Amino acid sequence: MRRVDFQTFDARGYRTVDVRTGYGEWVAHYEDTVEDVMDLALLERLVEPSWQSVRRAADLGCGTGRTGQWLRDRGVTRVDGVDVTQEMLELARRRGAHERLVEADAAATGLPGGSYDLVICSLIDEHLDDLRPLYAEAHRLAAPGAAFVLVTFHPHFIMTSGMPTHYTNAAGEPVAIATHVHLISDHVAAGLGAGWRLADLQENVIDDTWLAVKPKWERFRNHPFSAAYTWRKD
Repeated sequence: MRRVDFQTFDARGYRTVDVRTGYGEWVAHYEDTVEDVMDLALLERLVEPSWQSVRRAADLGCGTGRTGQWLRDRGVTRVDGVDVTQEMLELARRRGAHERLVEADAAATGLPGGSYDLVICSLIDEHLDDLRPLYAEAHRLAAPGAAFVLVTFHPHFIMTSGMPTHYTNAAGEPVAIATHVHLISDHVAAGLGAGWRLADLQENVIDDTWLAVKPKWERFRNHPFSAAYTWRKD
């Protein structure tokens, strides 16, 4: 799989930390920073899956529980969550949307195989050097006929903006979390290689709705920001 080095595009030059360190520090302000238009709004546009038909879901990289709560609000009664950051899991635990929460890597969850009719992850893959273990783990967790939904930052936006995933720490310093660029072809190769069949793909373009939330992004109008894939396990 071809690698595209984010450093080629980095326009910020922020000090970079690993995922556990970054999200452990960002946790207090994470939900004030991440807007629903980035990811949750894109889930609404997917033709597949039918959320009402999901009985049990695995939420990989569950963070503070935003995605898990979104699923519960759409009738999914059993959601298990996995995250590498203990501080994020604590907020998810307080939220109460998950039946079970596990501190583990999204690509090596320890959850029971073949047990979920939905595996989902949102805005985590840019922190992975290699997509293949994530797609393989999702396939292991999925029951026959299950869906894997992945929401990702669009590679075009990462490359055009030169903007890593970042936050401002308690000292007021902007800090980047390790960011990787994965082309759409990388996702397709990883998904097909793990045995998935692509069932839906939606791209989210920066428009008036976006700019109402982030008006400073006018220069990115009509650029794709995020994408959502739905895969099926036959």
